[in-house]
Amino acid sequence: MLSPLSPLEADALLLSLKVAFWAVLCSLPLGVMLAWILARLDFPGKSLLDGLLHLPLVLPPVVIGYLLLVALGRNGLIGKILYENFGVSIAFTWKGAVAASAVMAFPLLVRTVRLSLDAVDAKLEMAARTLGAGPWRVFFTVTLPLSIPGIIAGMVLAFARSLGEFGATITFVSNIPGQTQTLPLALYTMTQVPNGEAAAMRLCLVAIAIALLALIGANWLGKCFARHFEG
Repeated sequence: MLSPLSPLEADALLLSLKVAFWAVLCSLPLGVMLAWILARLDFPGKSLLDGLLHLPLVLPPVVIGYLLLVALGRNGLIGKILYENFGVSIAFTWKGAVAASAVMAFPLLVRTVRLSLDAVDAKLEMAARTLGAGPWRVFFTVTLPLSIPGIIAGMVLAFARSLGEFGATITFVSNIPGQTQTLPLALYTMTQVPNGEAAAMRLCLVAIAIALLALIGANWLGKCFARHFEG
């Protein structure tokens, strides 16, 4: 029988939930905006933008982590400015784990929201425009409400991806217990130490349970919104 989580394992779990929450929250506005741009607008370079957004899906996560280190490290292109002028350090902190998770999960969020926006009947938007509604009002009163189930699905996928992020995180923020050691990093650590199998199994089951609950919750919310709009 599995024993309760140790304090170190509990810290890793709480940090993972914190990182995944902030990764989704920070990337959601930009993700919805870019999804709308890709779904509704045609412009030169659209295919290039689409390709750049999906790069994290095909690049090794370690590459993403290294690029983040080059850009946001204390001597990086952006990180040096943040540290010298504002005293903000992102690399090797939980904020860096948020950045790594957000980048890796961003393509899933954008793709899911874009598919949801594609499913919205453009005639409804045109009808609202003919009745005098401006572009912003059409978006917030017609497009956004009808695409909420897809947005929720995208948030859940991004949350689950952030929760399981490993390669970019360990490259960018290392594996520091109590500071940057998320659930996947703690699980990896337990597999590398003697007699760590039980702890690794506990963390594995916890990760499965959280992901399953998130998917069930997303399906339930999606059905609730669908019934609301059908009514």
